[in-house]
Amino acid sequence: MSAAPPICGVIAEFDRAEPMIGALRAARAAGWPDLDAYSPYPVPDAAKILGAHGAPVGWIAVGVGLFGAALQFGVQVWLNVFDYPLNVGGRPLFAWPLFLPSAMIVGILWGAVAALVGMLALNRLPRLHHPVFAAPGFERASQDRFFVCLFTGRPGFGPEAAAALLRDHRPLRIAEVPRA
Repeated sequence: MSAAPPICGVIAEFDRAEPMIGALRAARAAGWPDLDAYSPYPVPDAAKILGAHGAPVGWIAVGVGLFGAALQFGVQVWLNVFDYPLNVGGRPLFAWPLFLPSAMIVGILWGAVAALVGMLALNRLPRLHHPVFAAPGFERASQDRFFVCLFTGRPGFGPEAAAALLRDHRPLRIAEVPRA
């Protein structure tokens, strides 16, 4: 039985987005399977290289919101028309315009809760720790530094190959990411 390597990846720190994008392109061209980038602001070119795409949170919220509104409307129809019909002031039992405001409010509430739960589930949150948090200087990823992490562990994609690939792009620092 072979022991797992003590590190899970190699991370490089850059002071600008352009060298980070160059390192990402080189890693993709080399066929690197597991990589990620961290930056203080969105970098569209990096997102394209990483294959990032929009999350379906909006569609989840719309679908669940419409379901919640339909369910609320159906419950009101069932209660007012079939289960407990009351003739109040000569109005019809199926007074659908009166059912719409509460159905809309319930649909919005269901959609908001679904958006929150969907976002948390799709982002695999709450995750309180990730191995890259232990990389030296990583706290500056949200301030003024750009990072590229090449995760190792697959055959042919070890720490030496990752460090050599990243070194070609002149990073400020290269460090090993310890396994959590």
